[in-house]
Amino acid sequence: MKIGFCGTMSVGKTTLVNALKKDKTFKKYKFATERSKYLSSLGIPLNTDSTLKGQLVFAAERAAELMQENMITDRTVIDVIAFSNLSKQMNEDEKDIIEDMLFYLIQDYDIIFHIDDLSIPIEDNGIRETDKEYREKIAKEIEGILEEYGSQCKKLVKISGSTEERVNQVKASLSL
Repeated sequence: MKIGFCGTMSVGKTTLVNALKKDKTFKKYKFATERSKYLSSLGIPLNTDSTLKGQLVFAAERAAELMQENMITDRTVIDVIAFSNLSKQMNEDEKDIIEDMLFYLIQDYDIIFHIDDLSIPIEDNGIRETDKEYREKIAKEIEGILEEYGSQCKKLVKISGSTEERVNQVKASLSL
């Protein structure tokens, strides 16, 4: 199974993936969590400052994850498309290149879980954008991408609630 979580920043994707990592049900899975701090330390611009080269790094990470078996990741190619589309540094041709390329990878996920709980306060981790308006724009962009490309997903499930409730929703969706 290739399982991805998508959603804007600070909605609990990484928290949920870390909770699944502790659950015995998922002991045979590999886990990938966002590496923004590491990539930022390499000088890769993030968020609205992201460039084509930077988004290609994120895209390559997502593609590498999809080459693994039994993978759970807290970001998907849908997230990469959304952040690319809202970059102030990328031109429209560059944004189209990212979207056209990553569109084909959506079908490689066995299931994508969408989390969009904007009631969770934005956590400032020193890297993440903390602008509430930008967060909402990313959430809307992801919604639009899912509307346009959701049919490419083998299975798309929206989840919500506490971390424990989300874990249970994930298990139920996977029939575990």
